[in-house]
Amino acid sequence: MVNKKENIAIIYGGKSSEHSVSLLTAKSIINEVNKEKYNVYPIFISRDGNWARGELITNEIIDEKTLIFDNFESNISSLLFIDGKKLDIVFPVLHGPNGEDGTIQGFLEIMDIAYVGNNVLSSATGMDKAIAKKIFSSVGLPQLPYVDFINTEWYRNKELIISKLEDELSYPMFVKPVNLGSSVGISKCKNKEELIYGINEALKYDRKIVVEKGVTGAKEIEVAILGYTDVETSEPGEIINISTSQFYDYETKYTDGQSRMEIPAKINPDLYPIFREMAKKAFLAIDGSGLIRADFFLTKENEIFINEVNTMPGFTKFSMFPSLWANMGLKYSDLIDKLLILAKERYNERKTIQQ
Repeated sequence: MVNKKENIAIIYGGKSSEHSVSLLTAKSIINEVNKEKYNVYPIFISRDGNWARGELITNEIIDEKTLIFDNFESNISSLLFIDGKKLDIVFPVLHGPNGEDGTIQGFLEIMDIAYVGNNVLSSATGMDKAIAKKIFSSVGLPQLPYVDFINTEWYRNKELIISKLEDELSYPMFVKPVNLGSSVGISKCKNKEELIYGINEALKYDRKIVVEKGVTGAKEIEVAILGYTDVETSEPGEIINISTSQFYDYETKYTDGQSRMEIPAKINPDLYPIFREMAKKAFLAIDGSGLIRADFFLTKENEIFINEVNTMPGFTKFSMFPSLWANMGLKYSDLIDKLLILAKERYNERKTIQQ
């Protein structure tokens, strides 16, 4: 007897500034998912937050713009049903707010549908850089010094905050909106004037800011993590910025020829197990499931600091996360399949606990 295909949906787009990145990710996944095993439906969310579902996809998607629909549905939950039956699995590839922050995950929990990736809490904590840093501190993961604050504190006590930052940190400093990814709204500040500008710029994207001490000449090292009950880590890779930008910003990440990946990283191999163990520790600290990319700094003195984790990392075929697993012998299509299996594993365990 032939096994019946499972119905899955890829949810993409969204209201965040990473909307276009999400479209690229969706195209890559849709093209590579095993269509002998799964019926694949696209669910698009516009920049205005409207939802629409496309038809069953059987052919290769050449242009991600064909994944943009305008047949919006007011009853969003109805999009999660095919022929009166709930979808078997949802793969949300929404980057940034309303996608990686636990909101879509909460919706899918309420709808009682299995979904790929981290749960509500791990998504929310991974997205909030300030909260994640506090959790990492609690498990002894080394980090660069930082200060976080909200917009009302800044508007009421600018000079006090600047004084605190200059007393506790040192230039250069990196200013980051707490709840954004893809380096959106981040500034490298070398003096007080740049610091004030950077904070004001970051506040355009979020009400909460984290300011970190910069480290000169550090390598940016990344490790991919997969799992749920069992946790696997990749060998570390390095992001090398070859642009004129002072750091690995949004334009560098998503403009061809502005950066390159070194996989595995050309660093002392004795450091590999240290990176992998730290990545696993971060994954467990936020109760990760499915996938996480852990980002680190490696100084000239071989000090390792965790920077942040990304609970829905870039997932085009040539992004760092899939490339790290390709280096470990796990090809892109098999990686997608593994994540779908992990989604069902977590869902089934949750159902068992609830009974």
